[in-house]
Amino acid sequence: MQSISIDEKPGSSPVIPSSLMTTTEVADYLRVKERTIYEMVSRQTIPFTRATGKLLFPKRLVDAWLEAQTELPQTGIAPPPPIYAGSNDPLLEWALRQSGSGLAVRVAGSTQGLEELASGRALLAGCHLIDPASGTWNIPAVRSHLTGASHVVIHWAKRVQGLITAPGNPLKITGLEDAVRRGCRFALRGPGAGSQLLLEMLLARCGLSRDALVVAPNPVETHADLAAMIATGDADCGLGLQAAAGALAFLPLLHDECFDLVMARRDYFEPPVQALMAFAATREFARRADYLGGYDIAQCGAVRWNG
Repeated sequence: MQSISIDEKPGSSPVIPSSLMTTTEVADYLRVKERTIYEMVSRQTIPFTRATGKLLFPKRLVDAWLEAQTELPQTGIAPPPPIYAGSNDPLLEWALRQSGSGLAVRVAGSTQGLEELASGRALLAGCHLIDPASGTWNIPAVRSHLTGASHVVIHWAKRVQGLITAPGNPLKITGLEDAVRRGCRFALRGPGAGSQLLLEMLLARCGLSRDALVVAPNPVETHADLAAMIATGDADCGLGLQAAAGALAFLPLLHDECFDLVMARRDYFEPPVQALMAFAATREFARRADYLGGYDIAQCGAVRWNG
């Protein structure tokens, strides 16, 4: 078994937010030895993060993970509510309505969608989260948020993301770095949204950070809202989908963003998901994707991960 180094140095007293537990604290919380925690981390069977350089455990995700592991009698278990939670996608939300899936839509961003799924507050989640270290879409994030549960990742579409600007691109923006250097006002998505995390990654590739942006007031929830801010002059540009640009100008930055659907394995076979996937195989669905633009649906419905 691969050894796990201890992150806490003897004599150090780091200030840790109460929402995050150290290795010692999570061991006490679960009433196990610290060695057991390190073994669980090595097997990736407990939610953890090294985002700060230390091994930390988000208490909310640990609680959700515990609930997912709880064995209950088969009778009387409430199924998850018929809700799609997660990232905003125009083609998906249209298909959810048109297919008769019966799923309500709760746009919450990719990260929040996975958390809603993990806590049993949604039946289906959609995400487009890239792991900067490996360049892998969604699966590392799913494994982190849904540790220990039986879930499946189904491919929805590859999408084109880029800078949306005013009609005709009057500022003559040539790309992301140019827009930042010239102080263009950026419309932003909310924290945890896949597009916002993608923007931060693209900025890092240019040697820039979010602090370098001139930001328009009030983050928006959807790609359509972002486009509306630009159309009304409240922002100069923003990272969004080609499918949402409409009559606005669009500068493509990423042609193969991977958008996937995540659900419990058992729920894949339930009527809401089956209705959606059956509709996604129709000519009507293909025509809509072509009309919106910026979608590659050739692999729609393919199983990307079965955990």
